[in-house]
Amino acid sequence: MRPQQRRGGKCRRRFPCCTPAGGGAYTPAVPFREAVHAVPFRLICLLVLGHVAFAGNRFTLTLQAVALHASPFAIGLLMSLLMVVPMVLSIHMGRWADRFGFARPAGLGLAALALGSLAAGLLPTMPVLYAASVLIGTGYTLAHVAVQNAVGQLTPARQLTHSFSVLAMGFSISGMTGPLVAGFVIDHLGYAAAFLGMLAFAAVSLGMLWPFLRQRVSALHVALPKQPGPVLDLLRHPPLRAVLIVSGLLTMAWDMFQFLAPLHGARAGLSATLTGTLMGAFGAGTFAIRLLLPLIHARMSEWRILSWALFVAALCYVLFPLAGTLPLMIAAAFAMGLSVGCGTPMAMSLLHLTAPPARAGEAVGMRTSIVSASQTFFPLVFGAVGSALGVSAVFWAGATVLASGGAFARRRTQPAVSGS
Repeated sequence: MRPQQRRGGKCRRRFPCCTPAGGGAYTPAVPFREAVHAVPFRLICLLVLGHVAFAGNRFTLTLQAVALHASPFAIGLLMSLLMVVPMVLSIHMGRWADRFGFARPAGLGLAALALGSLAAGLLPTMPVLYAASVLIGTGYTLAHVAVQNAVGQLTPARQLTHSFSVLAMGFSISGMTGPLVAGFVIDHLGYAAAFLGMLAFAAVSLGMLWPFLRQRVSALHVALPKQPGPVLDLLRHPPLRAVLIVSGLLTMAWDMFQFLAPLHGARAGLSATLTGTLMGAFGAGTFAIRLLLPLIHARMSEWRILSWALFVAALCYVLFPLAGTLPLMIAAAFAMGLSVGCGTPMAMSLLHLTAPPARAGEAVGMRTSIVSASQTFFPLVFGAVGSALGVSAVFWAGATVLASGGAFARRRTQPAVSGS
């Protein structure tokens, strides 16, 4: 423990408030009842409802653009606009959450999400859809950063993994619910009704936030500096930098699979329904691991879980292109979901344990910027490499990167910051 204590002391000298109450990065199991009472369920529910609106809007935007006979390039541009602004401004969004609390930024974001839904529903033209895409993506991301930061700040350190596991399970459900509801409404009532239905979800989320807005609740209980430090100061903080690197690798693994698996299925002759089943197996894997994560975390540290997740993901990337039958593909997709599904809860738990409390929102924003950039650029890179070398080569190159990340995470199985 002596070397670890020195590293923790160095962290406290550089960031005086960076050691969380309740210990280091490995938080042992706590009684179930205590863990449940510590979870801020209202915040999680309102963010999950907002995510239903976001996922349903994203799905409906694509189909509405197809119905308007937009070109593939125009549809790609429409989707990229969802995350272009968050890629640039997520760190500033985190700073706003640090400085003003979560309620006002989240309220502004949900209002923008609702406004984008309304505009797309009332004026179904491509220029309006482009503007709606920016409003929907930027608005949801602002609410996401603010509320996710609040969940981390309001949850005791020992229950962080439990809270973020519950939040991640909610995202798994909302990610499926939004498109399902939107698709049903489109088939029976049309695109405008689908957009207005997503507006209703955003309005309910905003209604759940209203008591916090009236009370002007702040998510932070630490003194903030008059001027925030440079972003590079966070990247120079070794424990936090390690969290961001591993989180970025797992995000890459998730996006890469979502992009390449349908291509592999189509080349293998799978129908659209069977390809959808394949991706459903991946989603089922992410939900299953998030359901079991509190039990796993009772026996393993965050870093050990992340290292195994990266190793399993690398193995799945090696085997998936070799799977010649649908059952084998489904098994590999489910295992892939199990591996990458634990990334968000573990990374968010470690992020809040290693980031300076006065800049936790900024750290959440930095992670969101990384995720947004991957969702914007990785499909372009994967598509270009896949066209030149083949889909299998992309899978195997990804496996090499993920295995290296697993070795990197395995060397960090001790607490990232020492307890006080």
